[in-house]
Amino acid sequence: MPGSSIVSTLGAGSGIDIAALVSDLVSAQYTPKTQQLNQQNSKLNVQISAISNLKSNITSFATGLSQLVTDGSLSTAPTSSNAGIVKASAIPGQSAQGLSASVEVRQLATTQVAATGPIADATASVGTGTLTLQFGTATVASGAITAFTAGSAAPIDIAIDAAHSSLQDIAKAINAANAGVTATLLTDSAGTRLSLKSKTGAEQAFTLTATEDVGAPGLSALNVGVGATGTTIGSVAQDAIVAVDGVALQRSTNSISDLIPGAKLDLVSAAPGTVVTLGSSAPTEALTLALNNFVSAYNDLHNGLKADLDAKGGALFGDPAAASLNRSLRGLTLTKLATSSIAGAPTTLAEIGVATNRDGTLSINSTQLNAALAAYPDAVEALFANGSGASGGGLAAAFKSIADAATSTSAGLGASESRYTKAQTTIADALEKISTQQEQTRTRLTRQFSTADARISAYKAIQAQLTQQIAAFNAQKN
Repeated sequence: MPGSSIVSTLGAGSGIDIAALVSDLVSAQYTPKTQQLNQQNSKLNVQISAISNLKSNITSFATGLSQLVTDGSLSTAPTSSNAGIVKASAIPGQSAQGLSASVEVRQLATTQVAATGPIADATASVGTGTLTLQFGTATVASGAITAFTAGSAAPIDIAIDAAHSSLQDIAKAINAANAGVTATLLTDSAGTRLSLKSKTGAEQAFTLTATEDVGAPGLSALNVGVGATGTTIGSVAQDAIVAVDGVALQRSTNSISDLIPGAKLDLVSAAPGTVVTLGSSAPTEALTLALNNFVSAYNDLHNGLKADLDAKGGALFGDPAAASLNRSLRGLTLTKLATSSIAGAPTTLAEIGVATNRDGTLSINSTQLNAALAAYPDAVEALFANGSGASGGGLAAAFKSIADAATSTSAGLGASESRYTKAQTTIADALEKISTQQEQTRTRLTRQFSTADARISAYKAIQAQLTQQIAAFNAQKN
């Protein structure tokens, strides 16, 4: 028995290794518990890592899918018969399906550009005072404003002081005002000119009027407006004139998004009398490529999840959130992604040839997909359209709904992660408690065995003394 062996060991006298004996006893008592807790903690580490990786993958998948359907590459794109006159592009979130229109660019929107005469020294003072900028509409003839009507916006005053009165400083002050006119300096052998440029549109014409300080004249040489002689109008502010299906319309910019639904028009050049035809082009190739990429990425995600859920060593085997995610993914091909008023039009991935295999991965029936694209191109495009909600909101919305549920902190992977983290905290507390108990037991046993060893040493001393006395007595007797 252990007790007998201990007594026998102690009976050897004070030469026993008490520290080793105590260490062995403490280890025998607490090591199994510590090993069990450490094994549980290691398993939790693996589970938390798997949860984190799965959350990252599902979130990245959802984000990538959302970006894909919002960048316009999977939507019917507007086309132009003459991109040298007008370019047509898709407006995100709007459909260009069925687009058919004719456009004639009769006039481009232009800016007003005014320039001073050459000044020999751009660093020399021009004068001080205030420059007042006023926007409105202007009539220009032979490089001069002959009439000007101020707009409703208040005039902008730009102060020019003695320390900042050179042509360079004046250009910086005008730009710093951020008033809608850009100032630049143009230099050649004749000197430096101050060039002022507005935004496009007829109402962006402007005047610049100097109020000079007494004793520091010169700013009036920069005047722009009726009667100004120091500056020349090189470009007139005017609106674009575009005839859509024969109806002339005006816009203040050459980039127009409010004329034709679903199409942004960028006017490149004026071509009165030339009609440009606008139409649309279905994204058949882009949709096919996107679907193949989706299936490939889905299969990677599924295979990773399958490994996590494997009954033989899967990190998340038995995790309810991971199992729920797996069920949701398997049902994605049958989820209704769009609505259609056309009989027979596809509304699910399964109806365009995306099938769930026996192992849970997806595959594409190319023949079925091509037939759907040929017969119902708008309906197939609608499956990828950006929307909201798991039903009828498009593939990205349906997958986001799955991802949101999967990563939820109340019932999804987030909840599992919190549960595993809490279990780790409990284990850490238990390990700390065992560590304290070990030291207490070690101290107690060391004290007990040391006391016993001291007594044994004393008994041996008495024994030795008695042995000597008996030996002496026997010697005398003989």
